[in-house]
Amino acid sequence: MSKKSSNPVVSLTSGCIAGAVEAMCVWPLEYVKTQLQLADKLPAGQKPKYTGVVSGLTYTVRTTGFFSLYRGLAPTLLGSMPKAGIRFGGNSELKKILAGKENKKLSSGEQFLAGFGAGVLEAIFAVTPIETVKTKAIQTNAPFMQGVRTILKNEGPAGLYQGVWATIAKQGSNQGLRFMWFNKYKGIVSDDGARPLSDIENLLGGMSAGCFSTLGNNPFDVVKTRMQGVDAAKYKSTVDCFRQIIKDEGAKGLYKGVVPRLGRVVPGQGIIFMSYERIQTFVAGIVEGPKK
Repeated sequence: MSKKSSNPVVSLTSGCIAGAVEAMCVWPLEYVKTQLQLADKLPAGQKPKYTGVVSGLTYTVRTTGFFSLYRGLAPTLLGSMPKAGIRFGGNSELKKILAGKENKKLSSGEQFLAGFGAGVLEAIFAVTPIETVKTKAIQTNAPFMQGVRTILKNEGPAGLYQGVWATIAKQGSNQGLRFMWFNKYKGIVSDDGARPLSDIENLLGGMSAGCFSTLGNNPFDVVKTRMQGVDAAKYKSTVDCFRQIIKDEGAKGLYKGVVPRLGRVVPGQGIIFMSYERIQTFVAGIVEGPKK
């Protein structure tokens, strides 16, 4: 494999394509994860409709049909392309800044900082409005455009930015942990860059990074989901949402949906990191032409 391109257009475009591939592959698991996180504590004696991945998939298909598992995919698919592009492109540029003119090797802390910054950028410019529409479309079982119209009618354009601080916290910590882990893994497996990783190595590295980040920041994901749901008005702020969840449901409430999220994120991150590494070489050949 040739040396990676430093052209920001290459990393941005490659991230966009890889993001679309990943979103389409694992969406039903994201759907079930979101439904589980939206579920408040039920009254005594009342049982939840489902409590896990398999029961959630089965119940949804039985009651609302197979294609309802893809509710909310449209906004996420549209958003996953710029989101992943901003993530990988932003991470690449921030690493250059941190490496400086001398192109020094980044520490794990600096890798986290570059990933965190990329996560903040994607949260502001892509994730928050897309996730808000996705969450409400899933919760109300409504199509994409209906979800957009409902938000704009009832809350105005500002409604698209519900839970923005929770989303920034979630995406920043998410990408910080993922890129820090993946780059550390990559350095170990490739003998500090002595050789390129194979597709299977990139797949396993991405999967392990997804597992690490999910376990590390699931509380932020739960709060972000609640802050973007149709009942978000009952929370005064991101901090108040944390407080209410712990008060009403205990600390375990912050880990609602962690199993389906792992089921969605672990293979998803394996796919996106593997796809990105492969697609980047292809895109560089188109944008920059063949290497001489």
